[in-house]
Amino acid sequence: MTYRELWHALVPLYGEREARAVADYLLDVCFGLSKADVLCGAVERMAAADAARLHLLSARLQQGEPVQYVAGRAEFCSRWFDVRPGVLVPRPETEELCAMIVADFRDMAAPRVLDVGTGSGCIAVTLALDMPQSRVIACDISPSALAVAQENALRLGARVAVERRDMLCMGDDVAVWDVIVSNPPYICDAERKDMSRNVLDYEPHSALFVPDADPLRFYAPIARYAARALRPGGALYFELNPLTADLTADMVRQAGFTQVDVYRDMYGKRRMMKACNVVRL
Repeated sequence: MTYRELWHALVPLYGEREARAVADYLLDVCFGLSKADVLCGAVERMAAADAARLHLLSARLQQGEPVQYVAGRAEFCSRWFDVRPGVLVPRPETEELCAMIVADFRDMAAPRVLDVGTGSGCIAVTLALDMPQSRVIACDISPSALAVAQENALRLGARVAVERRDMLCMGDDVAVWDVIVSNPPYICDAERKDMSRNVLDYEPHSALFVPDADPLRFYAPIARYAARALRPGGALYFELNPLTADLTADMVRQAGFTQVDVYRDMYGKRRMMKACNVVRL
């Protein structure tokens, strides 16, 4: 297989530019080949065992499987996280949410942080490493997701404890957290038609979708829990569906938060929320 054959087979799925990027990602992560190596013919000079492996991985890519699952790793905040089917692939927009939290709480002596719906653990691990004085708990309802999160925490040397919790029934904690953060399922079923095949066919729907009639299914119970469970001076952070940003902000205010701010991501979409100043209801 030549480099051109590798990326050209992906053009029907991704278009030329992204197909090249996917091929480059695979060659870098799985074979340690830089762009310079590739341009100097390293793909064509692969040993037989590597060439056979590349054919197998290429076949998976041509079926639409995300390159991060094929490679088994995804980069997030300049660190590599293990990913596999059953957990969402970390997105660059979520890095901005982590940066916001770190900027707000890096100077606190020992902030207590809860990451709700942790998935791969990318948020929890990032916050634990970028705020080394913090105490971070990562929760999820999926045992397989918790296993991946724990593996990532251990491999990256992050002090993160994992707990199994249901977003819909978070418990009765009172004033125990300084930060509660969540990137819950938020894509409405009606949006499926506009999504790419590699997401729809491979990423876990339970971590992506909510019914059209109940777009805040997970936001609302987390917000109600946060209104009780945050300490004075604490804050709730959400990643948002831009289509329901205003609806989510109104619901969070109704839960008791008097300061609710929505922020745009790098693409100009209303993607992040910070809520604080709770009036106990």
